[in-house]
Amino acid sequence: MHVATDISEFSYLPAQAEALGVPLPEVERITLPLPDGRVVSALQFGTEAPRVTLLHGAGLNAHTWDNTALALQQPLLAIDLAGHGDSSWRSDVDYTPRTLALDIAAALDAWTTQPQTVVGQSLGGLTGAAVAATRPDLVSALMVVDITPGIDVTAGPAALREFYAGPTDFASRDELVEKAMALGFGGSRPETERGVFLNTRVRADGRVEWKHHFAHLAAQALAAHDPGTATAPSTLHQTGWDDLACVSDPITLVRAARGFVSEKDATELQRRVPTARVEVLDATHNAQETAPVALAALIGSTIL
Repeated sequence: MHVATDISEFSYLPAQAEALGVPLPEVERITLPLPDGRVVSALQFGTEAPRVTLLHGAGLNAHTWDNTALALQQPLLAIDLAGHGDSSWRSDVDYTPRTLALDIAAALDAWTTQPQTVVGQSLGGLTGAAVAATRPDLVSALMVVDITPGIDVTAGPAALREFYAGPTDFASRDELVEKAMALGFGGSRPETERGVFLNTRVRADGRVEWKHHFAHLAAQALAAHDPGTATAPSTLHQTGWDDLACVSDPITLVRAARGFVSEKDATELQRRVPTARVEVLDATHNAQETAPVALAALIGSTIL
């Protein structure tokens, strides 16, 4: 296990902890080399053995969980899915949940000493279900945030597709902040600046690019005049119901009232998985960002 030395990404955490009125835990970035040469990267909150593992959605990264993790005050991992954050991109462009789950299982084998409460939002939720179905020894409970199999969460605002469809590199982060705010993303300017900073990197030539692979894939698809693949992330949410049906651990679906999962979708999940519990939060699809304290309370109630 390698501990990264660049901690600039943690510069926002003290103010976030102060705003929440909670102590600031120790946080570090850790990486795990994989046999194929790629790496899995994660944030580790706390110094004790992790009890919770957080998996983000498509186009996001582990830092989307910062406020939720701070509010939870539990030792945990927030893992960057392959193709996101500081985890390696896949050359085969296979970002389906069952493939992503292989990396998560390897990470949990390396970094945890007890079964985890796995919490996944959107693509991370389907990935968490795949982990729980295939490696039940690693999971004690599963919480799926605003996703059920088959829902196309990327068919939402056209502005979101425009935002990620290109260009993929910029002269500065300020240019990206201006674009995000012009399209109505983010909250205040400081919040938008934080999100852009944590989801981009500066290349050797000085240009700023998105960390996540999806933005680059979408731009390539548009350049090839193939609108069907320009929204390729939508195909990543088709993990079958089989994974959820195979999960023997407690399952909680968190439905965001202003998100993508409807009451009908939640009812269908409970029909297929009668033991599943459904909780509704007043939040958007990214509930970990718009209702972090309430979500942390729900997570805390599921820790076994």
